[in-house]
Amino acid sequence: MSLSFLGTHIDAVYHTALVFGGIEYFFGAGVQQTYPGATHHGRPMEIIPLGKTDLPLDIILEYLDSLKEVYTVEVGPQSCFRYRHVSDMMQSYDLFTHNCNNFTNDFAMFLLGKGIPDHITSLPQTVLNTPFGQMLKPQLDSAMRGITQAPVAPASVPSQHHSPRNSNGIVTSQSNVQENHASGASGIPTGQVHQVTTLKKLDTLLTWAQDSCAVIFFTSATCPPCKLVYPAYDELAAEAGDKAILIKVDLSEAYEVGSKYQVRATPTFMSYLKGEKENEWVGASEGQLRGNVRMLIRMAHPPHPHTNLRLHVLQRRHKSVTYSKIPPLEKLIAKMGPRGNEPSVTALKDFICTREASGASDAPLPSLPTITSFIVRSVETTPPNSLFPDIDLLRCALIDQRVSGYLTSEQSNSTISKIFTKVNSLSGECPYSLRIVTLQLACNLFTAHILATRLLQDGELCTKLIQLVISSLLDTAHPPVRVAAASLAFNIVAFNHLRRLEEKHDILKDFAQIELIASLLETLTNENESKDCARGLLTAIGLLVYGAPREGELVELCNALDAKGTVNAKKSFSDDLKDLISEVELVLA
Repeated sequence: MSLSFLGTHIDAVYHTALVFGGIEYFFGAGVQQTYPGATHHGRPMEIIPLGKTDLPLDIILEYLDSLKEVYTVEVGPQSCFRYRHVSDMMQSYDLFTHNCNNFTNDFAMFLLGKGIPDHITSLPQTVLNTPFGQMLKPQLDSAMRGITQAPVAPASVPSQHHSPRNSNGIVTSQSNVQENHASGASGIPTGQVHQVTTLKKLDTLLTWAQDSCAVIFFTSATCPPCKLVYPAYDELAAEAGDKAILIKVDLSEAYEVGSKYQVRATPTFMSYLKGEKENEWVGASEGQLRGNVRMLIRMAHPPHPHTNLRLHVLQRRHKSVTYSKIPPLEKLIAKMGPRGNEPSVTALKDFICTREASGASDAPLPSLPTITSFIVRSVETTPPNSLFPDIDLLRCALIDQRVSGYLTSEQSNSTISKIFTKVNSLSGECPYSLRIVTLQLACNLFTAHILATRLLQDGELCTKLIQLVISSLLDTAHPPVRVAAASLAFNIVAFNHLRRLEEKHDILKDFAQIELIASLLETLTNENESKDCARGLLTAIGLLVYGAPREGELVELCNALDAKGTVNAKKSFSDDLKDLISEVELVLA
């Protein structure tokens, strides 16, 4: 029938999903998930094993979250406050241009470096290439919406405790279900009360708390007042997270523990600070319990002095600096010469143009493995003076989180690593155009949280990134290069700053912090041309020092280099920078 209507033969209209770790993921009313084969579409007509992935589970799930920003359900303006029917909603799903096959292809490309079969992804365009297909497009999209947007039956939705584990392949058997608790650095679960019945387990928990604090709640099955404070104790454990270990001992089961600690009544509470007993009290006063536990945690984890300052710039979240301007692509590609005729270049250009004109939802990903292979080949074979258009084209694509996220899945981040290695190897001989587009590309890498994390966690890649920043800050001949380098330094330290605030630890290695602060201060001393560069340098210095250990090597180096004097000397450079300079001086004091 398709041959008579469309002039071409079509075997089927495909719905695809991807099964990973015992869960089926697909795009319909947003990104949905179900147990394999349990969607409203019924059992699959074909199962294609795609391969295995070695990517860490947390990286995979974070990338999946980024896909949800593209594969969305969007509420239309006619229903800003509520909507009554599915028809009241503006769906991002489009049967022909933004469908389940695009999602499956994107997810598979990230996991495996290859998409799903071409005859599936190309089917919509095959239909649209016919006059009859173009004519029927609105009717088909409308008629299929009730099918494509149908919800998953509640019984088929994996529970919140079911997550893909032991995921050694894309199509895999359902893995065991287990409850998931956050774990601290010691590997023990945090944010929960630990039930103890033996001295051995109690001693182990107290040993783990030697650098922090712990509370022991002695209770018994025959103590009604004890039960009154059970909910408060559970809440305090969740509130404490990894800052304290809260223990509960039922003396009706743990006779040995009660004997050793000479507990005479219940409820009895004992608190420990840095391995030493700090306090003991008796009674079921919820107010006393909350006050004592919170005070103990503050004693074990005193706030950094910087948190008592009022800093408008340094105490807020910072968005990364990105370079999203799209140049005239035809002119850019013309500068590539014969390389511009490569199919991968055409595919990348079409993707960038479609995304710029219509948004990410209407821009299916091209074959990213093919494109990155082309970029790597260009880096290895193209003279430095002719390489910048290739890098600039990739920079434009990196604004899309699917592209930057894909680079995370590459082994050793090979594409980015080779670009950094090439530019760093040229040192002072690097052409201006190549250096500045590489810096701008590096800034755009921070559009994807997972890629930024990988950049700073990977020691070798982080070293190359820091080398790129430092060598570019030394470019006294080109202020735009220093501005871009200061922006990249800002992105690096702002990402680390956020980790320091939210997770109480740095992601940026100590060596990188030391090298960065020395380079930032040296460049600031000599910067007398660009106010934008000075602002970037000052903010990066402030964020790097804010919340840093007071006795740490970073603060010691700042004192040795008279960082405060260097910052103060810039007050005469521009009135616009005086407030920022005052904040940076405060954290350097």
